[in-house]
Amino acid sequence: MTEIAPVPLAPKLGSRLPSRLHPSAVLELLKPITWFPPIWAFGCGVVSSGAPLAPRWPTVIAGLVLAGPMVCATSQAVNDWFDRHVDALNEPNRPIPSGRIPGRWGLYIALIWTVLSLGVATLLGPWGFAAAALGLALAWAYSAPPIRLKQNGWWGNSAVGLCYEGLPWITAAAIMSAQAPSWQVLSIALLYSAGAHGIMTLNDFKSIGGDRISNVRSLPVMLGAEAAARLACITMALAQIGVIALLLAWSRPIHAVIVTAMLAVQFILMRRLMTSPRELAPWYNGTGVLLYVLGMLVSAFALAGLAA
Repeated sequence: MTEIAPVPLAPKLGSRLPSRLHPSAVLELLKPITWFPPIWAFGCGVVSSGAPLAPRWPTVIAGLVLAGPMVCATSQAVNDWFDRHVDALNEPNRPIPSGRIPGRWGLYIALIWTVLSLGVATLLGPWGFAAAALGLALAWAYSAPPIRLKQNGWWGNSAVGLCYEGLPWITAAAIMSAQAPSWQVLSIALLYSAGAHGIMTLNDFKSIGGDRISNVRSLPVMLGAEAAARLACITMALAQIGVIALLLAWSRPIHAVIVTAMLAVQFILMRRLMTSPRELAPWYNGTGVLLYVLGMLVSAFALAGLAA
């Protein structure tokens, strides 16, 4: 009988802290590649405000750092700590299950980054601090028991969509204008947040096996690959249709046409995705999702025109 290799697990939580923690392992834990969505959304919020950049560059830079390397990075550390046993099944080479970040270092890093994020948020005034506090609360609620929103794909994906797209956008618009964002900005930001629920569903395809074993009820696990992919496509499409309708209502036909053209290409890509959802989900994340986020920027410029 063929022997099955044991699954590598993280060191015991009581193990002594190492004398030296490798920066490369910490950086990998904080996952810089995941910082792009909230940074992009924050940039869209800056554009949508219509406010001049010149006197606000320090604030904008602080906001970009807060959105990506701080709050988003914190969420990644929190998630990896509380998912270390699931990752031992899905991705055993990650820093915590592989032992490159041993003992309780994963938890300590998550806590340290939470405090640092709140510190940076104080530089952005009450709007920036409140948004950071909400984002961090959702990050912990998403991964940590007893709430652990990620146990249910409906709630977990909604929280991530809001933190990745809507919250940074709304925060940036508020900081740039020094007041509550307009209802137009709120509408577009929340629509793109709702559509991001579909993006998060496609992201869950990479961990179906481990999620099923660990009783994480992601949508691909609950609905099956084909139904979850179809739901993701419908969610992303409906959000963009709503954006197009609003742009037309606000007399922004050129912007509406551009977003429509991007959605039309996405429909073509979605047809291919549905031929093999589980295998093609990463491919769609690099093609269709790119068009989705480019549409966000187009919409942000339309909002800037309204604010002018």
